[in-house]
Amino acid sequence: MVAAEKVEQRPEAPELTAQRGPQRAFLKVGSDIAIYGGAAGGGKTYALLLQPLTHSDESDFSAVFFRRTTVQIRNPGGLWDESFNIYPRVGAEPFAGTLEWRFPSGARVRFAHLEHEKTVLEWQGAQVPLICFDELTHFTAAQFWSMSARNRSLGCVRPYIRATCNPDADSWVAELIAWWIDPESGLPIRDRAGKSRWFVRVGDRLEWADSEADLRRRHSGLEPRSLTFVPALLKDNVALTKADPDYRARLLALPRVERERLLNGNWKIRPAAGLLFNRAWCQVVDAVPAGLAVKRGWDLAATPKTETNDPDWTSGVKLGRSAEGSYYVLDHRRLRATPAGVERFLANTAAEDGDGVEIALPQDPGQAGKSQAAALVRALEGFTVRATPESGDKVTRFGPFSAQAEAGNVYVLRAPWNETWFASLEAFPTAPHDDDADATSRAFGAHQTRMASAGFLEMAREDLAANAAPAG
Repeated sequence: MVAAEKVEQRPEAPELTAQRGPQRAFLKVGSDIAIYGGAAGGGKTYALLLQPLTHSDESDFSAVFFRRTTVQIRNPGGLWDESFNIYPRVGAEPFAGTLEWRFPSGARVRFAHLEHEKTVLEWQGAQVPLICFDELTHFTAAQFWSMSARNRSLGCVRPYIRATCNPDADSWVAELIAWWIDPESGLPIRDRAGKSRWFVRVGDRLEWADSEADLRRRHSGLEPRSLTFVPALLKDNVALTKADPDYRARLLALPRVERERLLNGNWKIRPAAGLLFNRAWCQVVDAVPAGLAVKRGWDLAATPKTETNDPDWTSGVKLGRSAEGSYYVLDHRRLRATPAGVERFLANTAAEDGDGVEIALPQDPGQAGKSQAAALVRALEGFTVRATPESGDKVTRFGPFSAQAEAGNVYVLRAPWNETWFASLEAFPTAPHDDDADATSRAFGAHQTRMASAGFLEMAREDLAANAAPAG
């Protein structure tokens, strides 16, 4: 089976054609399994959605697109949204209730989720000629291989699997495509892009070879399957770079680890000490501008230090933001104490900071976390205090501050605490304690929340003013 690079369609419809380069190469490969990706903006979703059109005139053809959750399918710009730019142009009709497209021939394309491991059981007995995984690294290996057993057909289309993904060094996909990736740089080996290799499963491991015949000689009785990887970068997607020329600038503004993954397609990069923060990125100053908006972010712990333990710290970072958008680290302090000692520490710090400094507290999940947050808010009566749950992992939360620091947009007020704070952030995320990084992330996040709220209020005022204006 070789997919067409250009799809036949109605004369009145605009041409649906894959772009030259990796996108077209992905649609032409004949491997049983092909994985397309390696960076953000490579045109992955569009290429995946084009794939079923190769067989849209076959009445017994069907394809299923999987995302991990239904929300991801329905998100703006996601699979379902993007499919409306393609399938109506060849006469397909949408059925929103079942997330399905039906073509004039009778061919069908469906969008479905695999949110839980057991969801694959719902597909027992299914026969799906084409299975597509969007963002393959979001699925588990068990889900992928279980669904591959449903990749079968009684019609004229030989079954095959297509998938897209971004790099993830800790994903099972990284091991699956290791032959196509340089082990030193983590970047795709261009000479191997789109080349097929063959594999069979022997016990719990995959045995690989450069040819089907070689595997058949070594493992008679087992049916080899072929797999290939086609890497793509933002520069390969000319349509996107023309439509959104600022997209590359947004990728360049990401923290270093995310930038390496999503802009350069690096499959080996991981967060490590010194990659997310370096003191050389910050300028130490003896004075800060007047009129800063100031937030104090906290990370909480409640265990005192003893001779036999090394508990986490209760850490607080005071961060100011200028009207021009520069950030100033004004204070850092931390303590190991009992819950009562932590409460006194927060109250004393708030009194020292003054009522002009907003306090941002974390709220742990569950009822105990809600009760603790409520107690601390009561203890800090008279001050502006906001307690909110954490969202995302620690590295992700630290990323926006890291990007600002690397861009030279973070200044640090000279003080005795500087060395402790610098050293702690430089050791993140591999050090045993990440309290200072978490407190810094929370202080920075409080500024972002405030700016988002201010932007919403400003838009609301503009709407009210517009509605109140006399007509004509």
